[in-house]
Amino acid sequence: MQSPPDSAPSITLTPVGTIHSPFADIAGMPIQPNGARGTRGTVEVFPSFAGGLRDLDGFERIILIYAFHQCNGHQLVVRPFLDTTPRGVFATRSPKRPNAIGLSTVRLIEVKGGTLTVEDIDVLDGTPLLDIKPYVPAFDAYPGSRCGWFENVACNAETHRSDDRFR
Repeated sequence: MQSPPDSAPSITLTPVGTIHSPFADIAGMPIQPNGARGTRGTVEVFPSFAGGLRDLDGFERIILIYAFHQCNGHQLVVRPFLDTTPRGVFATRSPKRPNAIGLSTVRLIEVKGGTLTVEDIDVLDGTPLLDIKPYVPAFDAYPGSRCGWFENVACNAETHRSDDRFR
């Protein structure tokens, strides 16, 4: 397997906040936001970044980008939660990624100072927040798109729960 070239830039990310949820352990938590409908959490944005929340309260949904801080290492082939067939990690939503970055689209309930109240949260409590983006259906939704092997199993994400295979 070829490594990145020596000329590849190193990337350093600084958390802008912390995500809080009722999920203290990876095992048993929802695997996607649609499996966490109604579950509330908060997003604490650090004071030095709170100015970036201006005008966010006009959006119904936001995209949280975060670090999978409880995952150790990565796997290029994984057995995803919704399938028994090993799949390439880039064709899955597995947290065992070369760059352990996750994203969740959640409902924004309230912006109060540097704290966001959100719903449909499927993120482990204490997760480092890397960024927030507004969800804009005209940019982010492509109904009717092909979705590969997920085509017949995506609906199962609402009831399927995590286990500890991706620690």
